[in-house]
Amino acid sequence: MVQFERSGVEEALYDMVSMRTFSGIDLGDAPVPDETTVCKFRHLLEKNNLGPVILREVNQFLASRKVKISTGTIVDATIIEAPSSTKNSSGERDPEMHQTKKGKNGTSE
Repeated sequence: MVQFERSGVEEALYDMVSMRTFSGIDLGDAPVPDETTVCKFRHLLEKNNLGPVILREVNQFLASRKVKISTGTIVDATIIEAPSSTKNSSGERDPEMHQTKKGKNGTSE
């Protein structure tokens, strides 16, 4: 389960395509729910003790399709245009800088 601070949910939904896809939000149809709406929904789930019920249903659905879920990190590894220099301000090669080029299918090579 992805965990965010309450204020981070709205931002994550705007910033991460994977989060919008998972939640079924299409920015062309409607805006992302604001922090207040997300909090009200979360409180409604808590008040009615629906979190464990929903989690159980989701786990059963995934298990029926032999999908295993584990923890991890979502990383945005978008390749952007940038100067090709890997030198720092003193003209030395910066050991933390690496170069890559965009592949034919949008992946790095």
